[in-house]
Amino acid sequence: MTAVADAKKICSLLLRRYPEPMLALHFSNPLELLVAVILSAQCTDARVNAVTRALFGKYRTAQDYAQADLTTFEGEIRPTGFYRNKARSVTNCCKAVVERFGGRVPEDLDDLVSLPGVGRKTANMVLGNAFGIPGIAVDTHVLRVSTRLGLAASDDPVFVEQELQRQLPKSRWTAFSNATILHGRDTCTARKPKCGDCVLREVCLWPDKSGIQR
Repeated sequence: MTAVADAKKICSLLLRRYPEPMLALHFSNPLELLVAVILSAQCTDARVNAVTRALFGKYRTAQDYAQADLTTFEGEIRPTGFYRNKARSVTNCCKAVVERFGGRVPEDLDDLVSLPGVGRKTANMVLGNAFGIPGIAVDTHVLRVSTRLGLAASDDPVFVEQELQRQLPKSRWTAFSNATILHGRDTCTARKPKCGDCVLREVCLWPDKSGIQR
């Protein structure tokens, strides 16, 4: 079976398990998702959602974030961790959105990654989930699951993104990313993966099944 066939089969199995995979982050527009993803670094989505519930009611535009008092904003996002760095990332990012894109989050990958604090993972999450533009967001879960499955053999997120793009239909990129994130959290965890309950067990090339749980 070819790598392309494997990837398509894996994608089909994942989407059978997660028919309409959605990000766990709460948002109602591209700006909210952009801010939420920046805040989610090394933080649980549940905690980010708890913080953004109030944050999104106060800061409604990129201009609002750009003009925010930094000390106040740091306090508002403190529960997400690394709040000083994140506060600068969000405010600087939104200043660039205002100055270079008229206050609207751009719908282009190159434009998005040119913003302060925005990498390819964040950009692809925003494109795929807020704009409906296919993208593969390689976070820690997608990286781990993809290498265990044998879809890619690298710890470089950009390389893994390119490999997955090559093997999967573009129309499935976002759904595959979202489903793989869910699978990485639910089943193919970093420690003690639940291989006995995994819908991908028969197609997985990962040799170490010592962490099997039933």
